[in-house]
This record gives sequence, C-alpha cells and structure tokens, in this order.
Amino acid sequence: MTLDDLRRLNLRDIGNWPPAPKIGVLALLFLAIIAAGAFLDWKDGYQALDQSREQEAKLREQYASKKAKAINYDLYRQQLAEIEQSFGALVKQLPNRAEMDALLTDINQAGLGRGLQFELFKPAAQERMADFYAELPINIRITGNYHDMGAFASDIAQLPRIVTLNDVAIANDKGVLSMDAVAKTYRYLDEEEVASQRRAAKQAKEGGKK
Repeated sequence: MTLDDLRRLNLRDIGNWPPAPKIGVLALLFLAIIAAGAFLDWKDGYQALDQSREQEAKLREQYASKKAKAINYDLYRQQLAEIEQSFGALVKQLPNRAEMDALLTDINQAGLGRGLQFELFKPAAQERMADFYAELPINIRITGNYHDMGAFASDIAQLPRIVTLNDVAIANDKGVLSMDAVAKTYRYLDEEEVASQRRAAKQAKEGGKK
C-alpha cells in the first residue's frame, strides 16, 4: 500500500480498510493503552524509587561521616585529652575564693615594690559572674616615674595568677606621672556557685519562653 492509498483512507469508515492499516491502527492503540497504564500504575513506584535513591545517598553520606570519625577516634581522644590538660592548666591559674585576698595583696606589693604610690586601690563591690569563673575589677591609681610603671605592668603579667591591666591612662601633672587603670583578676567558682549559676541560667531561659 502506497502513501497515496493511506491518504485516501476514511477515518469514519475504518471497517472497510484493508487488513494492513487496520493492524497498524490496532497496534498503535495497544501501545498507547500499555503506555497510559504503565504511567498511571507505575507512577507511584517511580516516585518511591526516586525517594529510595535519595535516602540511599543520604545514608551513604552518613556512613562516610561516621566511618571517618571512627577512623580518627583515637586522634579525637588524644586531642580531647590535650584540651582538658590545657584547660586544667588555665584553671590552676585562677585562685579560689580563699586565695583572692592574697592575690590582691600581691598586686599591691607589686606596685609598692617598684616604689609606686597607690592613691586608689578599690576592688569592685560585686564580682561579675560567668559560667565557671568570677571576674573582679579593681580600680587603681598609682603615681611614680614612667620606668617604674612599666616595670609594675611587667610584674603584674608575670604573677602566677591571671591579672590583666585594662583602660590604662597616664597623665603628667607638673612632672609627676599618674596612671589610672582597671586591674582585672579572676577566680574559679566552687561547685555550689557553679550549680547556682546553672540554676539561674535555667530560670532565666524558662522565664524567657513564657
């Protein structure tokens, strides 16, 4: 059958078509039905397959991450031990509550030992509390020469306990130098104080949610 013969076929009179065009049309209808059924019936299956593939990719990533952690577990433990050791060394530089008076005396003696005169040495009335330590600011004013003030700052830095000088201001009044500063020292909190801090933080958090 030629192309011209196909063009002359009447779609309204399919019953009188020759066998070959009838078979072709039936084959096309059969394929269309199968394709529609497959799309409608297997669509959910395809979606489930895509979801399974995505889940597989996520599980592979999790596995690779956990495998890397397992391989480096000993290294992590070593690093943690080093961090704990360093933290312990820093904590040892913080006095406890009973040692604070001795530390304040050391600061005072550091200035007097350099021939400086204290015009003001006033610890704050209230400590500033943090998670595991307390900060005590001390307002100081000393007079003396520039060299002795520098030596005093160096002595403060070399104390076995942590003391920092902040907000330093030096003035010259007719040849007499005076230095105003805030010396900050720190102490670690005892177990009762740490527990109290945690309770206060928890209450503040719960109060913020209301």
